[in-house]
Amino acid sequence: MTTHPLERPRVLAIAEAANPEWVSVPLVGWSMAQALREVADVHLVTQIRNKDAILRAGLIEGRDFTVIDSEAVARPLWAVAEKLRMGEGKGWTTLQAINALIYPWFEHLVWKEFGPAIKAGKFDLVHRVTPLSPTIASPIAGKVAKAGVPFVLGPLNGGVPWPRHFDAERREEKEWLSYLRSVYKHLPGRTSTLKHASAILVGSRHTQSEVPAAYQPKTVYIPENGIDPARFNKTAQPESPVLKACFVGRLVPYKGADMLISSAAELLRAGRMTLDIIGDGPMLAQLVAQTKALECEAGVTFHKWIPHAEVQSILGRSHVLSFPSIREFGGGVVLEAMALGVVPVIVDYAGPGELVTAETGFKIPCGSRGEIIAGFQETLSRLAERPEQLAPMARAAKTRIETHFLWSRKAEQVRQVYDWACAKKQSAKPDVFKAEMWQSQKESA
Repeated sequence: MTTHPLERPRVLAIAEAANPEWVSVPLVGWSMAQALREVADVHLVTQIRNKDAILRAGLIEGRDFTVIDSEAVARPLWAVAEKLRMGEGKGWTTLQAINALIYPWFEHLVWKEFGPAIKAGKFDLVHRVTPLSPTIASPIAGKVAKAGVPFVLGPLNGGVPWPRHFDAERREEKEWLSYLRSVYKHLPGRTSTLKHASAILVGSRHTQSEVPAAYQPKTVYIPENGIDPARFNKTAQPESPVLKACFVGRLVPYKGADMLISSAAELLRAGRMTLDIIGDGPMLAQLVAQTKALECEAGVTFHKWIPHAEVQSILGRSHVLSFPSIREFGGGVVLEAMALGVVPVIVDYAGPGELVTAETGFKIPCGSRGEIIAGFQETLSRLAERPEQLAPMARAAKTRIETHFLWSRKAEQVRQVYDWACAKKQSAKPDVFKAEMWQSQKESA
C-alpha cells in the first residue's frame, strides 16, 4: 500500500476510448495517457478497436498497452444505439445511455485481466481516464479501493444543460433523453464509484457542481482538453489586413454556424471580413443557401471536412475563431485556436467560457438567438475596424496555452493529484488552476 508520493508511480491507465487518429473523447484519452508517461510508468488498457492506431503510433502491445476485446457485448448494443439516435451525430444523451449499459462489461474484463496484479501491489494507482461522462459508473472502483490502491477518476465532463432559449435546437439534435438526464444521479453504481475514488478530476465547473457535497473534497478542477505542440505548432499569420474569421466544427444546430453567418453578413457583403467554415454535417446545404440569400457567399469559403492535422493550416491564416456554439462541454477547438495565436470569439457558456479570459478573447453573453447574433455582430464589426488591435490578445492566448494547457502541463497537474492520492491526503489538495486565473472572468461577468 502506497503511503507517500513516489518518484515514478506505476499507473494502470484505463481509457476505453484512446485513439491517436480520432478526435474528441478518443483523442483526449490517448493524449492524456501518453502525456502521463512523462511523469509516471503508465500501462494503458483500452478497447480493441484502438489497437491498430496505437501500434502505428509506436507503442508495443504487452509492454506499453493491453487491449480488451469487449466487442461481443459492445458491437450489437452500439448498433442499437445508432438506430435510436435517429441520425448521424445526433442523440448524444441517448448514446451515453447505451454506453452506460455497454461499459460495465469492459471493466469486468479489465478486472479479470488486471485484478490479480492490482491486488498483488504491482500498480501504485489505477486511473480511469475515459469515459469522460459523469453518468457512467466504474464497477471496479470498489475492488481497487479494497485492494488498498488509490483509484483516480476523470476528467469527468458533460451534461451541461441546454440554454433555455434553444429548445428547438435541442429537439433538432434528437436530445429527448436530455430531459431525463438527472436520473443518472440515482443509478446503481454512481455513489459507489464516487465513494471509492481517492480523487475525482472534473473537467468543468458545472460537472464539479453536480458532485454530491460529501465527495466535493475529492474533486480537483482540471479542464479536460489539452494541446499537443506537435499538432498545433505554428503561429497565426493572417493573410490580409481585412478581418479574417474561421469557424471549426460540425455543421449541426447547436454549433451556431447559421447565427455566425447572420451576424457577419453585412461585413461579408461589404468586403470588410472573410469567413472560412471548416466542417461538415447535415446543415451544410442550409448554410450555403443562407449565404446566397444574404448575398454574402463571395466572402465565405466552405472547406467541408478536412483531416484534423490539417486544420491549423487554415485556422492559422485567421485573426479570430468565431465560434457561437451554445452547448460545448470541453471546447478543444478554442484551445487549438489560442495555441496558434488566433483570438477566440465565443458564447460565454460551459467549456469555452471557462477557457477564455478577458485578456485572451471575447465572450458574448448566452442569451436568445437574437442577442447572440447582435453580440457577435457588434464584436466582429469593432474588430473589423482595426484587426491589428488583436495582436496583444493573440500573444496572451498563446502564453495561456503554454503555461496551462499543453499536454505536458496537464500531466504535471495530474501528477500533483497522484501524489496527493498516494499520500492519503496528508498534504493539501492541489489547486492546479489558481483562483487568480479566474479573476478577470469574474470582473468581466
